Amino acid sequence: MSDGFPTVGGPPPVDGPHRICSARGCRAPAAWALHWNNPRLHTAERRKTWLACPEHRRSLGDFLGARGFLREVTPADGSPTLDT
Repeated sequence: MSDGFPTVGGPPPVDGPHRICSARGCRAPAAWALHWNNPRLHTAERRKTWLACPEHRRSLGDFLGARGFLREVTPADGSPTLDT
Protein backbone atom coordinates (compact mmCIF):
# COMPACT_ATOMS: atom_id res chain seq x y z
CA MET A 1 0.00 0.00 0.00
CA SER A 2 1.35 3.44 -0.90
CA ASP A 3 1.87 5.91 1.94
CA GLY A 4 2.22 8.78 -0.55
CA PHE A 5 5.88 9.49 0.15
CA PRO A 6 8.70 9.27 -2.39
CA THR A 7 10.82 6.17 -2.49
CA VAL A 8 14.56 6.37 -2.02
CA GLY A 9 16.62 5.91 -5.13
CA GLY A 10 16.93 9.13 -7.04
CA PRO A 11 15.49 12.52 -7.79
CA PRO A 12 12.03 12.98 -9.23
CA PRO A 13 11.89 12.92 -13.02
CA VAL A 14 12.22 16.43 -14.39
CA ASP A 15 12.87 15.89 -18.10
CA GLY A 16 10.17 15.59 -20.68
CA PRO A 17 6.92 17.41 -21.30
CA HIS A 18 5.47 16.76 -17.82
CA ARG A 19 7.07 16.67 -14.44
CA ILE A 20 5.64 13.84 -12.37
CA CYS A 21 4.56 13.93 -8.72
CA SER A 22 7.15 12.51 -6.31
CA ALA A 23 4.58 10.65 -4.19
CA ARG A 24 5.07 6.90 -4.35
CA GLY A 25 2.95 5.36 -7.09
CA CYS A 26 1.58 8.68 -8.35
CA ARG A 27 2.00 9.46 -12.05
CA ALA A 28 0.06 12.74 -12.05
CA PRO A 29 1.64 15.91 -13.45
CA ALA A 30 3.32 17.99 -10.76
CA ALA A 31 1.90 21.41 -9.99
CA TRP A 32 4.11 22.25 -6.98
CA ALA A 33 7.81 22.13 -6.14
CA LEU A 34 8.60 21.52 -2.46
CA HIS A 35 12.12 22.74 -1.75
CA TRP A 36 13.75 21.24 1.31
CA ASN A 37 16.95 20.32 3.05
CA ASN A 38 18.04 18.31 6.05
CA PRO A 39 20.10 20.72 8.14
CA ARG A 40 22.04 17.83 9.69
CA LEU A 41 23.24 16.75 6.23
CA HIS A 42 23.05 19.78 3.93
CA THR A 43 24.41 23.30 4.02
CA ALA A 44 21.83 26.04 4.55
CA GLU A 45 21.99 27.02 0.85
CA ARG A 46 21.46 23.48 -0.49
CA ARG A 47 17.96 22.65 -1.65
CA LYS A 48 16.52 19.34 -2.71
CA THR A 49 13.16 19.24 -4.50
CA TRP A 50 10.15 17.00 -4.41
CA LEU A 51 7.43 17.61 -6.95
CA ALA A 52 3.77 17.30 -5.99
CA CYS A 53 0.45 17.09 -7.76
CA PRO A 54 -2.42 19.02 -6.12
CA GLU A 55 -3.61 15.83 -4.37
CA HIS A 56 -0.25 15.15 -2.69
CA ARG A 57 1.00 18.69 -2.04
CA ARG A 58 -0.30 18.71 1.55
CA SER A 59 0.84 15.21 2.56
CA LEU A 60 4.34 15.68 1.15
CA GLY A 61 4.57 19.15 2.72
CA ASP A 62 3.35 17.80 6.07
CA PHE A 63 5.94 15.00 5.95
CA LEU A 64 8.79 17.45 5.30
CA GLY A 65 7.41 20.09 7.68
CA ALA A 66 7.09 17.65 10.61
CA ARG A 67 10.82 17.00 10.32
CA GLY A 68 11.75 20.68 9.95
CA PHE A 69 12.99 20.11 6.39
CA LEU A 70 10.51 22.14 4.29
CA ARG A 71 11.96 25.48 3.20
CA GLU A 72 9.69 26.73 0.40
CA VAL A 73 6.81 25.69 -1.86
CA THR A 74 6.61 27.17 -5.36
CA PRO A 75 4.68 26.43 -8.53
CA ALA A 76 6.45 23.74 -10.55
CA ASP A 77 7.97 25.05 -13.75
CA GLY A 78 6.12 23.68 -16.75
CA SER A 79 3.06 22.72 -14.72
CA PRO A 80 0.13 22.16 -17.07
CA THR A 81 -2.23 23.45 -14.36
CA LEU A 82 -0.37 26.65 -13.45
CA ASP A 83 1.03 27.95 -16.75
CA THR A 84 -0.85 30.88 -18.20
